[in-house]
Amino acid sequence: MWFKKTEILKIVTIIGARPQIIKAAALSRAISNSFSNSIEEIIVHTGQHYDQNMSQVFIDELGIPEPKYNLSIGSSSHGVQTAKMIEGIERILLIEKPDYLVVYGDTNSTLAGAIAAAKIHIPIAHIEAGLRSFNKSMPEEINRIMCDHASTLLFSPTQTGYKNLINEGFNPENTTPFTPDNPGIFHCGDVMFDNSLFFKTIADEKSTVLEGNNLKGKDFILTTIHRDSNTDVPERLSSIFSALLTISERESIEVILPLHPRTAKLMESNLNGDLYNKVKDSQFLKLIPPVSFLDMIVLESNCKLVMTDSGGVQKEAYFFKKPAVILRSETEWKEIVEAGCGIIANADEERIIEAFETFNDGGRNLEFPEIFGDGKAAEFICKTLLG
Repeated sequence: MWFKKTEILKIVTIIGARPQIIKAAALSRAISNSFSNSIEEIIVHTGQHYDQNMSQVFIDELGIPEPKYNLSIGSSSHGVQTAKMIEGIERILLIEKPDYLVVYGDTNSTLAGAIAAAKIHIPIAHIEAGLRSFNKSMPEEINRIMCDHASTLLFSPTQTGYKNLINEGFNPENTTPFTPDNPGIFHCGDVMFDNSLFFKTIADEKSTVLEGNNLKGKDFILTTIHRDSNTDVPERLSSIFSALLTISERESIEVILPLHPRTAKLMESNLNGDLYNKVKDSQFLKLIPPVSFLDMIVLESNCKLVMTDSGGVQKEAYFFKKPAVILRSETEWKEIVEAGCGIIANADEERIIEAFETFNDGGRNLEFPEIFGDGKAAEFICKTLLG
């Protein structure tokens, strides 16, 4: 089936995980500021992140419209979670009859939205298209590839992502009308760069995270750990925490770790008793609850360096000209590594320590080329959706 466009373009935006909520803020803001007479946005929250600190607080803080629908799926196995989302999203799409379904990134919510829309012939716009780790053992890699190849409009944040799409057979010469068989691919810049520029001043004015954690005027390392490839494997999680303890104690520098619910849940069982006790008792390794996006901006822009297994936090570190030690075996943001501003250390204790030492010695002399656009990616996306 195909739904004829009305005078106002109707889009359904799928969010489910914390990063998607933040990314969606850029598009919602652009629609509100410049396209409110031509684009109607309906937001669907799958409930993939159901923790209050990982979801609703971001909707409130970033000012995105309250979701019209919340599927409240919650946590399950990949198959069960994705299946429930497909069922719920399809039902909503049949009610709303949008001109486009908009999805972000590479989560199960992304995949479910793409499958539901593709099956009933609703065009898909994929924001953050073309990103590849070239590691298909990652669920996210499967999600992003499948979503890209079902999409009608593909918006890549980087030249590398754009080239990846071309290498997979997408034709950059395609012209309108775009369809799944004649998709349009675009290098538009990164909506998260839009957000970081917009919210930096607000964050500096409103956030008290530095004062609240006694970090004002101090050097500190910001760390995030959330990927199941790290949290669910005792050897990898132990190696990361052992490296954090070594660095923090040897350098007498605080390591601030906002704890993802998954990491908090698995630390005690996946760290051996001795290491777990050392982590709890450390005066330098500080475990804090999940922080808001504005607090995260302040932590990122004031830290000495970042250690993370998050793709989004790698980028945000780059936005604020901070080096990143990447706690994975690969990254989708190869430009960061190529610029010398990120080092892939995996979950290897020695490599993590070596990467820290590299940046500790020369991190202040790094250059950060502008590779994520001009801060107007969301406006470009809106104009392209309107044709």
